[in-house]
Amino acid sequence: MDHREADRPCLTSASLAKHFSRTFDSSSIEARRQAKQAAHCPTCYLPWRWCICPGVTPIPCPLQVDVLMHHREMHRPSSTGHLIHRAVAGSRFHLWRRERWSSADEIRIPNKELWILHPSGRPMPLDAHPERIHLLLLDGSWPESTDMARSVTSWGKLINLPMTGQSRFWLRAQQEGDRFSTMEALLFVLGALGLESIRQPLFAQFELLVYASLRSRGRKLKALEFLAGSCLPHAMPEMVRMLHRDGDPQKYPSLRCASPNAPTT
Repeated sequence: MDHREADRPCLTSASLAKHFSRTFDSSSIEARRQAKQAAHCPTCYLPWRWCICPGVTPIPCPLQVDVLMHHREMHRPSSTGHLIHRAVAGSRFHLWRRERWSSADEIRIPNKELWILHPSGRPMPLDAHPERIHLLLLDGSWPESTDMARSVTSWGKLINLPMTGQSRFWLRAQQEGDRFSTMEALLFVLGALGLESIRQPLFAQFELLVYASLRSRGRKLKALEFLAGSCLPHAMPEMVRMLHRDGDPQKYPSLRCASPNAPTT
């Protein structure tokens, strides 16, 4: 017998079956991943049926807004950090990882004061000028944001902004008590600075994200309960009509998604 052949592994029917099963499984996983991507808008990450992109409009803002997003938040459709980056004109986006996060020098902007919202911070100055403010918002789940906060508290001025009332972010169980979404934190800052003309349209876009996300999850009754207390019917009536009927953007020419991957039929 050839010793080289003796050293070769014996391919039994069981090992062959295991090999092809593994290959088939990996192919199936990749096929499912591609199918899921094709069924969702690559911009808002929601299913095409509930895509909110036609209702998202960049709003000019006098203060500089940056989002520092935890890497696990990156592909969560419920992330309000993505919405902030799209809806606040001139905002910037930074991705945070425990092993490699941005440094303060990468974030800071000359001639602007960096603000970081933090429970142990000081009250917001009464004489604050929006055009001089650089606001850094931490985006992630509550534990993830707490983890990020430990890394950035020395970067700028810590601001404790009282946030009261009930969160309208009905997409995660953690939004209770004094816990609010990243977009809601921004809305509180804009309200405290008297920037209502900016806060109101951003609030409407935030409500649109929550409502469409609830519908995409099949939670119709919860979504209708949310809508009953929402500004959407008055602020975005055409978007609400489109979502309520059949979601076909072809029937609403002014509300078509700008993504090149959007369905055409």
